[in-house]
Amino acid sequence: MSIRARDVVPISEARSRLTELAEDVVAGAEKVLTKNGSAYVAIVDARKLDYYHELEQEHGRLVMLDDAEKGLKDALAGRVQSEEAFRTSLRRPGFRK
Repeated sequence: MSIRARDVVPISEARSRLTELAEDVVAGAEKVLTKNGSAYVAIVDARKLDYYHELEQEHGRLVMLDDAEKGLKDALAGRVQSEEAFRTSLRRPGFRK
């Protein structure tokens, strides 16, 4: 969904129109509130926010699965290192624990 010009509202104006803005959001709009002319916060439907969080969690799971698959492929191809070499690599300057 794209944000339309009428969905961008100065935060000072939003204070007096909060109920109206919230009703617009529940009806399907998303509002971007500005502060000093720059995007500051957004008002989105709570159900959409839950959905966005679920998408974020799913993305994290997909990234972990991709990393696990790459690790298995490396192991099957013999691209491994000893535990000692791994621990030594962790002690290199610039590496933070």
